[in-house]
Amino acid sequence: MKKIFKLIDEKKHEDRVLDAVKNDIRKYVKREKKKKLEDAKMTYWDFECRVGATSNTAKAVDFDAVIKEVDAVKDTGATECYVEILAKVVDKPVKEIVESAEEESH
Repeated sequence: MKKIFKLIDEKKHEDRVLDAVKNDIRKYVKREKKKKLEDAKMTYWDFECRVGATSNTAKAVDFDAVIKEVDAVKDTGATECYVEILAKVVDKPVKEIVESAEEESH
């Protein structure tokens, strides 16, 4: 999702507009996570995120910090907020259960 959200609407309170932006972000992420993975046991969905007042000034952020960054952009007085969230498939880290079992038996 690459989108420029308006943070000001003449007919709505600013807080309600900001809540609507956050809701759209959460809905998109939820929809992406529902998509099927080829190997669900070995992979999971991860997100590359960028947030800023414009696409040129957007900086890369962790997925957990997207909502806080949208709040930070709003606090700067910007009238628009650029949000880019791209889903990608990532391999799960492999647990080394076999080695720990061998160490306990010695």
